[in-house]
Amino acid sequence: MAADTRHPLTTGPRPDTGAPPPHIDPAAGGNGTAAAALTALAEPGPTAAATAASARAAPEPVLLADASVPHDVPQRLVAHSCWYPSVDPGGRNVAFICDRTGVPQLWTGPVDGDEPRLLDADPDPVTEVSWSPDGRWIAYTTAPGGGELTRVLCVRPDGTGRRLLAGGEPGASAYLGCWTPDGSAVAVTVTEPAPAGDVRARPDWPPPATDLPAPAHTGRWAGRDGQAVLLGGRPLATATDQEAERTVVQADHAAQTREAAPRALAVYLVDPEGTSAPELVAAEAGAPTLRACALTRDGRLALLRRGPRGRREAVVLRRRDRTVTGTVRAADGDPWIGGFSPDGRTLWLRSDTHREFAALLEVRLGPRGEWLGQRVAAGRPDCDLELLGLHRDGQHAVLAWNRHGVSDLEITALPARAPLEFGTDLREPPADGSRDDTSRGVPLPHEVVTRVVPTADPDSPVVALSGSRRRPGVWWLPHGTALRTPWSSRDQDAVLAAGHPPVRPFPLHPTARDGLALGGWYYRAPGRSPDEAAPCVLHLHGGPEEQERPVLQPLYHELLERGLDVFAPDVRGSSGHGRSFVDADLGTGRFAAIEDVADCAAHVVVAGLADPQRLAVMGRSYGGYLTMASLVWHPELFRTGVAVCGMSDLSTFFAGTEPWLAESAAHKYGHPERDADLLRALSPMSRIDALRVPVLAVHGEHDTNVPVGESRQFVRAARERGLDAELLMLREEGHDFRRADNRRLFRRSAADWIQRHLAT
Repeated sequence: MAADTRHPLTTGPRPDTGAPPPHIDPAAGGNGTAAAALTALAEPGPTAAATAASARAAPEPVLLADASVPHDVPQRLVAHSCWYPSVDPGGRNVAFICDRTGVPQLWTGPVDGDEPRLLDADPDPVTEVSWSPDGRWIAYTTAPGGGELTRVLCVRPDGTGRRLLAGGEPGASAYLGCWTPDGSAVAVTVTEPAPAGDVRARPDWPPPATDLPAPAHTGRWAGRDGQAVLLGGRPLATATDQEAERTVVQADHAAQTREAAPRALAVYLVDPEGTSAPELVAAEAGAPTLRACALTRDGRLALLRRGPRGRREAVVLRRRDRTVTGTVRAADGDPWIGGFSPDGRTLWLRSDTHREFAALLEVRLGPRGEWLGQRVAAGRPDCDLELLGLHRDGQHAVLAWNRHGVSDLEITALPARAPLEFGTDLREPPADGSRDDTSRGVPLPHEVVTRVVPTADPDSPVVALSGSRRRPGVWWLPHGTALRTPWSSRDQDAVLAAGHPPVRPFPLHPTARDGLALGGWYYRAPGRSPDEAAPCVLHLHGGPEEQERPVLQPLYHELLERGLDVFAPDVRGSSGHGRSFVDADLGTGRFAAIEDVADCAAHVVVAGLADPQRLAVMGRSYGGYLTMASLVWHPELFRTGVAVCGMSDLSTFFAGTEPWLAESAAHKYGHPERDADLLRALSPMSRIDALRVPVLAVHGEHDTNVPVGESRQFVRAARERGLDAELLMLREEGHDFRRADNRRLFRRSAADWIQRHLAT
């Protein structure tokens, strides 16, 4: 989202996001305090005000120069990765993201041919792809400069007609939604920054369509022992009380603008041809996320996904009068949560409402979109429905289940429409997860499915696969036969530089000190004796809701080639283990998550896998925070740490992060004002005097999710205490490292650092 907007709940300066050199940063040293790493945000002047006003206008297509390249473009990466496929209407051609040039870019190629074409040779990383239902356009999202602000473009399948649809204004951001069923327009979500000046006198602010009520599904934090206070929580309006609710919402917006004017998210339908004006679908002031996931064929109803992490909602909006006709909790993870039947009377959703694990939910809708009832159409008692792909015929679906980190793929015929009077019925499917003969499992050549795409033939989907011994690739599954697309990397291309094949991990199941069962995957360095206690790196994933999966991780193999074992655990707060496990770190539960790291280290030591005198810890994003926290909460446990894009002080993090992320983070960590004491107690900087070991921090220069100042102040404080501490800054990167040369630099620098400090 827009980097120049402030979260209405927080005050204070933003961390310095200047561009340091792409090497160890000397600016992190010296005798400055944490405050010295922060700079005040300048007051907006007339130019900024004009920019804000233009950013609030509906997006219009802007023609760009053609940037397609034939398939014989120089290929610097042999062992490349392909992911995020989207198919044409015939199902024989695929648009996808590939990094064979060193940067994730937009490519297209036939499922059974070996001549892919680079459609956009610009160096900006591509993050999402969507082929229009009529086949005329491919829409995609890019991240200019590798940062967190994104924009939406369109290009024709032959590489011509490239144009910018949304997100081109300075400080603005945009991301993809669904296409209209006829392909005439694509939904885009754009940021609309609050106008400068006194917005109380502005009749056009908040935007007129800001009529989505506050989230109804607020999770279960209020019933826990934590000090944190949940944001929002007003019951959702229905069609019968919408007008009364709108009055309350408008009053609340007026109260908000007296304190600080929030930026808004707005969803528009944009015609790539530019022949018709963009059409506003919905807008919400202060929204963390808002995405159009599906439209009915007649355009009457829209399915929106909104809300912060841990409190996602699926909202059905009647477009004629922008009335919310119903809502239900939507599962976290993949944003494409569901869609409508061809007649618009059934909604299929990936939801975990009233459940530990996400399932396929069938919602019956009335003629005006009213919510008549719902039931579980497919669910399993011990694993999540992770991905849902609905066939355009409305009678078939592709389901990907997350079974303890490994994917099960199922092609199913959707159940016939239930009787009108079935009401609200949350009955469970058979306890063993079995279905009738209208469903069948599809054997997979690799462990994890990352995307499912139905094609014209319901029995021949396209999927993106990752595995512990292969690079991500795109596969075609005609009638149960798994065929790798010729332009995806071969398995043998994944062999590492030293000639060793990738290591296949094995699962471990530690137990936390309070009895909670944890999980994770252990990677044994090649050639190591089974009974040898090895130097070991604990790697902590981000989120916190991410999950460790058995997929090829070049970072892990860089460490393994240095003779270092890797244990990648799922501490509490991770997904894939049920809703209660995800929520177990809320509020003061964060302290238990920090203890989980020590318990995981103890588990691999007691099991005889790891040497207790040669342990290191590292992680990215939330894992970077957990790395810093582990080093100061357990100062004698680890010999060194590598913290990547981590939060060192939750107060300065809230002051500098993106507004949408602040909203989600307040649910996870605590409110930046009401829970200031809790955030202070959870911050690694509050215990920095306990730090005893060397630390390397790594950060992308354009990271606005976790600003660079979070790493700088931790490294500076460590140096002030006489410790070996460095900061590696990566140019043209944001919160995710997408460029091959930067990823390589990060892997080698982190492995060099850990190897050096574990060898002494």
